[in-house]
Amino acid sequence: MKPFLFLGTRPEDTAADEEYSALLRFGGLQPDQLLRVRLEAAPMPAVDLARFSGIILGGSPFTYSDAPAQKSATQRRVEAELTGLLDTVVDADFPFLGACYGVSTLGVHQGGAMDRQFGEPVGDVEIFLADGADDPLLAGMPPRFRAFVGHKEGCSRLPSGAELLACSAECPVQMFRIKQNLYATQFHPELDATGLVARIIIYRHAGYFPPQQADQVIAAVRAANVTVPHLILRNFVTRYGTG
Repeated sequence: MKPFLFLGTRPEDTAADEEYSALLRFGGLQPDQLLRVRLEAAPMPAVDLARFSGIILGGSPFTYSDAPAQKSATQRRVEAELTGLLDTVVDADFPFLGACYGVSTLGVHQGGAMDRQFGEPVGDVEIFLADGADDPLLAGMPPRFRAFVGHKEGCSRLPSGAELLACSAECPVQMFRIKQNLYATQFHPELDATGLVARIIIYRHAGYFPPQQADQVIAAVRAANVTVPHLILRNFVTRYGTG
């Protein structure tokens, strides 16, 4: 099987390594089947799509709806590099799965709107599949399931031509598809409770919740039962893994 390419942007080594490890575990991949590039650490190398089965973009502390003056030079570079890569990826309808940061990256690239209307506190929410949603990445998933979220922004206008695949009561766009092979989720298909607790500790002062409430947030996360979203990763790997 050709490897998948994982693009990460988390500067904290613990968070970056945990995210990569979760993608391996829930995607059913070995390290040689998921090549990792940390975009926050260095400029993106040239990407030859023919070498890969697909691309996975992980979550990020970066927020597209920040004012340009508030964005670091690294964030501006990463956004520009992802825009250039998506020009090619979308044109080729090349398999792409963006989790969390993926909604912003793919959504903005395709003309959608990202803002702070639909930011979500850290925790688990009920996701429901959109009416008529029928997609290979949703195989085996019930019409309603719990997923972990925690975002400062959300998609308030779906890109033209996108197919809405999943929603939640507080966030109208939780998953969409562009063309046939490009996907983005607002929720985190790679997270289990252990992984999210690790991120809560790392990002407790990053503005996702009042720092003094970290213990309460952790307790709620540990009590949640979230397993269904992992199927999206496994379905992506199964569908696009090629010889």
